Amino acid sequence: MPDPQDPNDPHQNYLLVALPAHEYAHLLPDLEYVPLALGDVIYTSGSQLHHVYFPTTAIVSLLYIMEDGSTAEIAGVGNEGIVGVALFMGGATTPSQAVVQKAGYAYRMKAKPLMDEFNRAGGRRAGALQHLLLRYTQALISQMSQTAVCNRHHSVDQQLCRWLLSTLDRSDTNELVMTQELISNLLGVRREGVTEAAGKLQRAGLIEYHRGRITVLNRAGVEARACECYQVVKTEFERLLPEVMVR
Repeated sequence: MPDPQDPNDPHQNYLLVALPAHEYAHLLPDLEYVPLALGDVIYTSGSQLHHVYFPTTAIVSLLYIMEDGSTAEIAGVGNEGIVGVALFMGGATTPSQAVVQKAGYAYRMKAKPLMDEFNRAGGRRAGALQHLLLRYTQALISQMSQTAVCNRHHSVDQQLCRWLLSTLDRSDTNELVMTQELISNLLGVRREGVTEAAGKLQRAGLIEYHRGRITVLNRAGVEARACECYQVVKTEFERLLPEVMVR
């Protein structure tokens, strides 16, 4: 299992730690440890993908950007996943944009060595990496689908709780550095709606919000206020990737 005290370790990423030792050894020489700053754009809509990223302590948001510049998060990726699934799914480009939501670190890998390992043995003899990444992609699609449903049918309060819980799952702390403007951009709602929703949670003693920092004081209380979407996505990840979601 990953050592939470050592972010400079590829095993901080749960996909990498789930690989058999021999397949992990094939990837290790091509993994590059890189810092990711808050707001860094890893790839833009329609751009050619040249790398994938395995986050360790960073969290990356996959955003859809409308023609008028408005945005909404369609999925989040932390140490349970990989950024850049279009590369091995055959698309090479994607209509979404990947932006760092929480600063930290990741392991970057160039396209060619990843694809060499992904395609190293085809058909029934396909390696563990291929099976693992395809299952992760199915879980990611489930997250995207559920997020779309949540954004359409649930209140801003419920969406905020879902987002807080998902972000906490990818963090090693209960404190998040996040402005209301950034949250509104991620959820695709007006800033006033986030202000009101955060205020309700704070008055209930569930969170503390001050100068761009959100501290979750009562996770169980936040879970009680969240819609079913958080648990639906978590259950699907656990079903498809039991070896990854062990915490």
